[in-house]
Amino acid sequence: MNSKTNRLFFIDAMRACAILMMLQGHFIEALLAPALKNESSYVYFFWNYFRGVTAPLFFTVSGFIFTYLLLKKCAGGWQNPRVRKGIRRGIQLVLLGHFLQLYIPGVLAGSLNSSFYVVHVLQCIGVSLILIVGIYLISFSKRKYVFPALLFVISMFSFVLKTTYDQWNYSFLPSILANYFTEANGSVFTIFPWFGYAAFGGFLAVLFKRYGSHVNFYPMAIGTTFIIGASMIYIFSNFFLNPEMLTDAMVARGVHTNNYLFIRLGDVLVAFAVFMSGKSFLRHDLIDKIGSNTLSIFVVHSIVLYGSVFGYGLTRYLYHSLSLPWTIAGAALFLVGCTGIALMYEKYMPGLRQKGIAYILPIRKFFVK
Repeated sequence: MNSKTNRLFFIDAMRACAILMMLQGHFIEALLAPALKNESSYVYFFWNYFRGVTAPLFFTVSGFIFTYLLLKKCAGGWQNPRVRKGIRRGIQLVLLGHFLQLYIPGVLAGSLNSSFYVVHVLQCIGVSLILIVGIYLISFSKRKYVFPALLFVISMFSFVLKTTYDQWNYSFLPSILANYFTEANGSVFTIFPWFGYAAFGGFLAVLFKRYGSHVNFYPMAIGTTFIIGASMIYIFSNFFLNPEMLTDAMVARGVHTNNYLFIRLGDVLVAFAVFMSGKSFLRHDLIDKIGSNTLSIFVVHSIVLYGSVFGYGLTRYLYHSLSLPWTIAGAALFLVGCTGIALMYEKYMPGLRQKGIAYILPIRKFFVK
């Protein structure tokens, strides 16, 4: 994506949308008074539903962009410079994710907070990038369909088998490693099933890389993703709930039990169709800047809202206490403020680095250019 003509602007818009959805979702969920979270309200229902789309969309787009860039280089295997960059970026995200969960005053007092070991979105995406690299290295010297086939199969099985691997006992692992596989200790994003979305994004990236230049690719892609996505949302569940279709097979039961994972994947595919349909209108510098600096925005929002590292965030003083008008106004200010701070930091980071100030916040751009 070195040139504007080759850049997938709708992908920039999707990751910009995902990060902004995440910011407002986290703000409202953390600060809105519980009494106002009315499940019977259509407004709250739709807000909560679309909030649930954010993480699958974020993981899918992350896997898409990383894989698309990985495949741009002509060299294969370890000769591809994106391989080492991907591994390095994955490790950086894992370390940064744990760093943001530190409580510095506690560390200075000689104790390590338990939340340090919890796995959240950055760690899971970091591991996902490393896993995509691993799959790429295993399959690059084989037939060209092996890499996307592995990504697709792993993606599907990470959803289908969730009931099975959720029952496994990970007590033999150190807690910081076990938390990458189980939610028992508070982890929000475990490797499976969440790597499934990143792997599926990688699968889509292979298709776009190989066939995206064809004349009728986008009309076909828009129609296909919309139909498949809508089918997964509205039809897929009924198919597996049909007594005549559902057997005692473990796979069928797994699909039935974890159907919400496929529904969310359907939501993501519909989002792809919508953003591809509007790709001609999504070429804007601000959208590109927001989409290119999602990590910076994430770090700023973590510090401002949750008090990451320092312990002084909005949740310390306003947790579940705001009225609806204050929450809406606050969410808007939060979006503008966090995004503005992050973009200003990225704009002036080269000069700050020269003065030795830039490493106060270990912010790096999320996606390799």
